[in-house]
Amino acid sequence: MPSITELGDQLAGLTIAQAVELKNYLKEKYQIEPAAGGVMMAAGPAVGGPAAPAEKPAEATEFDVVLESVDAAKKINVIKIVRELTGQGLAEAKATVEGAPKPIKSGVDKKTAEDVKKKLEEAGGKVEMKGH
Repeated sequence: MPSITELGDQLAGLTIAQAVELKNYLKEKYQIEPAAGGVMMAAGPAVGGPAAPAEKPAEATEFDVVLESVDAAKKINVIKIVRELTGQGLAEAKATVEGAPKPIKSGVDKKTAEDVKKKLEEAGGKVEMKGH
């Protein structure tokens, strides 16, 4: 017999069609009919059903800061900031700046990402923050 965890994982992984099939089977075989809002209904939103937009307002908690481009006249300033932010050597930082778009920081909190973005923009870089 599967453990509760295994059974729960299997139920959560059901497609809508499989959930309906399971509901019909339980009703026919055991006269069990899930209540509205029960496990069968919870499977719907997990696969992007109508409830998905309600989850959208959740704000990103991790951000990537990507150097998109650099004003050629300010490239040296941006290289200095990239070295400061990443700990890269001069040649590596120069390659990062010249190879833009390149990620400078990944998986940082919003405040850190905003600080990094501000420093890079003040130095002459065009920066994008990507939340996830």
